[in-house]
Amino acid sequence: MASPANPLHAPGAGAPPSTFEEATYRKVAWRLTPLVMLCYVVAYLDRVNVGFAKLQMTADLNLSDAVYGFGAGIFFLGYFIFEIPSNIILHKVGARVWIARIMATWGIVSMLTMFVTTPTMFYVMRFLLGLAEAGFFPGIILYLTYWYPAHRRGRMTTWFMTAIALSGVIGGPVSGYILKNLNGVNGWQGWQWLFLLEGIPSVLVGVWVFLKLDDRISKAKWLTREEQELLERNIAAEESAKHDMPVRKVLSSPRVWLMSLIYFSFVMGLYGVSFWLPTIIKATGVTDAWTIGLLSAIPFAAAVVAMLLVARSADRMRERRWHVAIPAFAGALGLVLSVVWAHNTLLAMTGLTLATMGILTTLPLFWSLPTAFLAGTGAAAGIAMINSLGNLAGFLSPYAVGWLKQVTAANDSGMYMLAGCMIAGGLLAISVPARLVNR
Repeated sequence: MASPANPLHAPGAGAPPSTFEEATYRKVAWRLTPLVMLCYVVAYLDRVNVGFAKLQMTADLNLSDAVYGFGAGIFFLGYFIFEIPSNIILHKVGARVWIARIMATWGIVSMLTMFVTTPTMFYVMRFLLGLAEAGFFPGIILYLTYWYPAHRRGRMTTWFMTAIALSGVIGGPVSGYILKNLNGVNGWQGWQWLFLLEGIPSVLVGVWVFLKLDDRISKAKWLTREEQELLERNIAAEESAKHDMPVRKVLSSPRVWLMSLIYFSFVMGLYGVSFWLPTIIKATGVTDAWTIGLLSAIPFAAAVVAMLLVARSADRMRERRWHVAIPAFAGALGLVLSVVWAHNTLLAMTGLTLATMGILTTLPLFWSLPTAFLAGTGAAAGIAMINSLGNLAGFLSPYAVGWLKQVTAANDSGMYMLAGCMIAGGLLAISVPARLVNR
């Protein structure tokens, strides 16, 4: 039976259960999804806007590609150090306070990056940004497990992670505009304005999170008692099928390490593209910063559509492994085509668009794998461990691409390396037992 036209008004308790349940989840989605998406848009923008800053910053500060790659990637060392403690703290004190704290501190650090003048200062600020942001992403993934059972969580996680693509759609043109039009204003370079103006929204959204985010179903005053009971009953039913392992056992679990390796492979592809996309587009012959910003939005806009369609299919079929693997293989193909067609802007953009669609589609659906068998404090630690180990690829990937580009004077070898990682991740995803994750 179709759900009500207005999802913000759930039917009464006398309505058929399927209608009442669907309307309740729609109500939750309207309340939570826009806020967590907004959080991730500004988070991801602050994380990767250094890719646009590079277009001016490296020349101004005399930074080599290898230095830039190391600085872009050292973010993830700070991220790695504080990830697991941060997620356990969130599980104990609640998402509202902790996510707000994370957002405010990373916004401040991002703004202060405008004052770097040496490679060492660049490294330090990127490292501090990683420390500040640690715990945000796995914290939201954990937070969604408090509200949604597995067969609904895939689509919600995808909506949340479309923020990566949306930050590219929004951030590309905005970053290009700032670089081109504010360069020299008040005596500051365009890249300095970039860090300042794109850091401010994180602080403001952090305040909004503190005011509006509810830690748990029981604290959501905008839900009726019947709606709360329905949601809590569904979560309890799923949690009863899981085993809340001690943190130490979770961190030594072969399953968790396998998930970490799969995620590491996909993150290699993600940040290889995210940090180097403007440079790759520039290498095809496009030199205007505003045009590069506009072109960089195209792959991310296409990725939004792909992410939502594939997630819908995965939830409807309750199949996870192939819905992760096939986009991974498509992403690998796109990376290869982007370098085969590197000297033709139109064809190279086609390859980059396919690569971005495939890579970004794997990420939210990947998270339906570990959250299908992790629970409680074990879930907090396990999700954080998978994310922190996987995001070490965020350190290795831009540095490896930069080093290979500097050694070979071309982008080819770096993109081939990333394609190999995507293929490996897809094959590992297929190796996961279907009974473990297809729920």
